[in-house]
Amino acid sequence: MVARVNSNDRTGRTVLTTGSNSGIGLATAIHVARLGYRSVGSVRSGAKADIVRRQAEEAGVRVETVILDVTDAVGCEEVIGDLRPWAVVNNAGYGGMGAIEDVDDDEARLLFETMVFAPMRLARLAVPVMREGGSGRIVNMSSVFGLTTSPLAGWYAGAKHALEALSDALRVEVASSGIKVVLIEPGGFRTGIWDEVSREIDRRADSDYLSAYRRSATGLRFTQGLMGHPDRVAKVVGRALAARFPQPRYLVGLDAAALTIGQRLSPTVLRDRITRLGLGL
Repeated sequence: MVARVNSNDRTGRTVLTTGSNSGIGLATAIHVARLGYRSVGSVRSGAKADIVRRQAEEAGVRVETVILDVTDAVGCEEVIGDLRPWAVVNNAGYGGMGAIEDVDDDEARLLFETMVFAPMRLARLAVPVMREGGSGRIVNMSSVFGLTTSPLAGWYAGAKHALEALSDALRVEVASSGIKVVLIEPGGFRTGIWDEVSREIDRRADSDYLSAYRRSATGLRFTQGLMGHPDRVAKVVGRALAARFPQPRYLVGLDAAALTIGQRLSPTVLRDRITRLGLGL
């Protein structure tokens, strides 16, 4: 039996953040360390582990790393068994730009494996450890696209919608064990995901949707300068970890708030028409 950790002693609590070599994951791993937790970030290579170590040293904190491909079920089991984390921040993911027609089965499966099956697998493995300790946190990095959707990003939005539904179910299932399940729903923030989206568009140069992809890319380039820093999302994750009663959801960013309000207030037919005009569909 694992001894229960003093509720005020963050140093005795291990927080695992997946996909921690850049963007929101890196900012989160560093911020968690600043808050006094034992911060461990998962990365997919030694080179990426070096990036995390250098960034942490520059920030004046210590972040440990583990090599993990979150789609590797055996690796996930080994990492959870070794770390026995008090909290898991499921951040690993990628953009997955592509019209429904352009994304084949293998691409779709990998997207869902990375952003749906992997985080829920890590949660499933971590819950017994957390239950033994009498408390825990599972923080799943969703997106505003977990609440809405967009042409050319339907598979990505579908994965985030699935993550939201599973997290809602899990939150109720484990509540009596002292485990809190939290969804973070960021809008647009300056991360490498947008470079990935641009590469995806270049890769689909022979698509019937090429004009729409190009319009989308132009819009992304325009809005990137308006996006916030990943540190803002990291601080929200920190609040979710530290709060005695965290909120089930944290919507982060003015654009995310505007999108969700717009979706509630505008008829679907009108939204569809405006979107088609904007993308030339």
